[in-house]
Amino acid sequence: MMENAKSKIYTRFGDQGRTRLLSGETVEKDDLRVDTYGALDELQSSLGMARALVTQEDLRSIIFSIQKDLFVAGAELASTPPTLSSLKRRLNKSDITALEAKLDMLTESFGLSKSFVIPGASPDSAALHVARSVCRRVERLLVRLNRKNNSYRDLIPYFNRLSDLLFVMAWTTAVYAGIEDVLVQLAPGKTRSGRTAYDNTL
Repeated sequence: MMENAKSKIYTRFGDQGRTRLLSGETVEKDDLRVDTYGALDELQSSLGMARALVTQEDLRSIIFSIQKDLFVAGAELASTPPTLSSLKRRLNKSDITALEAKLDMLTESFGLSKSFVIPGASPDSAALHVARSVCRRVERLLVRLNRKNNSYRDLIPYFNRLSDLLFVMAWTTAVYAGIEDVLVQLAPGKTRSGRTAYDNTL
């Protein structure tokens, strides 16, 4: 049975260490823009893992909205400065304000840790901390990239606020986990899901 060439995922175009940007320009794979949107791709995957683990629907909704923003940021980073104006949408100050509103809402409801936080209170909290640390790397790369071409000024504060939001979300899920643990202790024989140990053997 003959393979359909159109169904192949590989193109061999990148075998020599070069890749093509959204603008059509060909650059080396270690180009700073490629490095930056590569880190952005890692952040997208980290957020996907976090969303799969988080059980609170309001937090899942926030993560999903962030993931959609990251596609917008990715299009910006995969474009050259002259082609940025042709994009249908770019992240801007209103997106930063939206992140700040979510930050204020969660901080008002759950407060902040009074000491240094060691990730690992719960799987969802740990996943959000991984996403937060990747987000910080994206921010650092953006600072370097913007220093070269001054084209991504709104992206820097966006990812700065986003890393803060991810920290607060990680804290929020840790608080939820702590509350669940207390409830389990108050109801001996119950698991976090509310099922008994016997139920889990069925």
